[in-house]
Amino acid sequence: MRTIDAHFHIWRQADLPWLVGPMQPRIFGPYEAIRRDYPMSEYRAEVSAAGVEKAVYVQANWPVDKGEAEVAWVETVAHETGWPHAIVGYADMTVADVRPALDRLARYPRVRGVRQQFHWHENPLYRFAADPDLCRRPAVQANVARLVDYGWSFDLQVFDDQMSGAAELARACPRVPFVLQHAGMLTNTSPAGWSKWRDSIAVLANEPNVYAKLSGFGTFIHRNDADHIARLIRETVAAFGSQRCLWGSNFPIEKLWTDYTSLIAAHRRGVTELDPELSGGAEAAGRAIFYETASRVYRL
Repeated sequence: MRTIDAHFHIWRQADLPWLVGPMQPRIFGPYEAIRRDYPMSEYRAEVSAAGVEKAVYVQANWPVDKGEAEVAWVETVAHETGWPHAIVGYADMTVADVRPALDRLARYPRVRGVRQQFHWHENPLYRFAADPDLCRRPAVQANVARLVDYGWSFDLQVFDDQMSGAAELARACPRVPFVLQHAGMLTNTSPAGWSKWRDSIAVLANEPNVYAKLSGFGTFIHRNDADHIARLIRETVAAFGSQRCLWGSNFPIEKLWTDYTSLIAAHRRGVTELDPELSGGAEAAGRAIFYETASRVYRL
């Protein structure tokens, strides 16, 4: 099956504060195994047997004043290797005017979008943003709306409590494609937790310019669980439809508990089990989720 990996990282350890010095608490648990360089050669070896034809690099939290340096380095890797095929960089959407930062990123031809992580949680270990309501800030809405002038998308990372604010942001920027990271990051797998997450992503799915990325499903359970993945795919496709869903590996984070071949196999199994009436059939859903949606959103 033709496949685009719409969410992966490469890195040099020295560039990332959270990989240097004392271990810092992270949302995905202990990470000793990835506290090292993860080069393109290793990533290409991981995907070699998986049918992956193209890949989208997503920013990996370099220091906030080095967003351009991160993109410049990834562009250099792409010139050397031909991979990745698109880049989602970083820019601070909370400033008065983000356009100077966007203009700097626009010098790099593979940039297709921006991610700034807005997720806030009552559990401080899951918290990234300082404010749970960044999506509602007028400056953020104005800056994200400016992405349309560059032809770029916004990779949106929020928890279920923040979905109504995220929907407001999407409505304020109707011409900007939004890509919901990790399908809204389900943290609570109790029946009440599933219900709250399901209701929350339905609110965001009402906005036609929002897409859902089927990625990072091992983040909170720290394993590659095919049944868990299948349920998340089923619920997300029920909300968004397969034509607004896309797949990403989240490697090397998921490498902490699985290998690439097993991960993609679990996702492919989940897609084959979709209700044909909701998904348009497994074959059509597979084409959309694993290739067509990412190709369209990231202009590959």
